Amino acid sequence: MQLPLLWPTLLLLNVEQVTINHDPNQLTPLTFTYYPISHSLLMALIWAILFGVICYLLSKNFKYAFILFLCVLSHWILDLLVHYPDLPLYPGNSPKVGLKLWSLPLIENILESIKFIIGVIIYLKATITKNIAGKYVLWILIILLVAAHLANIAVPAPTDVKAVAWGAQLLWIFVVFAFWADRNRTPRSLSIQ
Repeated sequence: MQLPLLWPTLLLLNVEQVTINHDPNQLTPLTFTYYPISHSLLMALIWAILFGVICYLLSKNFKYAFILFLCVLSHWILDLLVHYPDLPLYPGNSPKVGLKLWSLPLIENILESIKFIIGVIIYLKATITKNIAGKYVLWILIILLVAAHLANIAVPAPTDVKAVAWGAQLLWIFVVFAFWADRNRTPRSLSIQ
């Protein structure tokens, strides 16, 4: 479970809060005011451990479980780079951190693009298709991710927090496409044997 998949549900349940700002100089139209369950460092670590343990219990594969643990935890680390100082270290009266790359939109978008391209290249080099679905579903996912990123940059600020939360629930579409694409691909090292 990536943290952005948990966050909109907690928003809808009024457990966490965000406000909308209309400052055109800020890269994100959202001001994250309270989200210690989905985005504090301590809870990110707990969610990562929980997800890794569940993955291990289901797959009995420590390597995959550890990779998924790192994926969940890495979200907080990557958020640390871009967020304003709004990321709590733990629930409660915690110091808040963030290195504020969002205040440098051009640099932040270039780094996001480079990170995305590197991730796609690594995945393409590490896997091969099992069938036609493994090829086309992956490219559909890549196109959808790029379109979503461009929409986040170009679309005007939302006006309603509930709409933001419901819209963020659409992130599950990416999970379904990623699962579908990955189930139709195989690690390149396994295909050589």
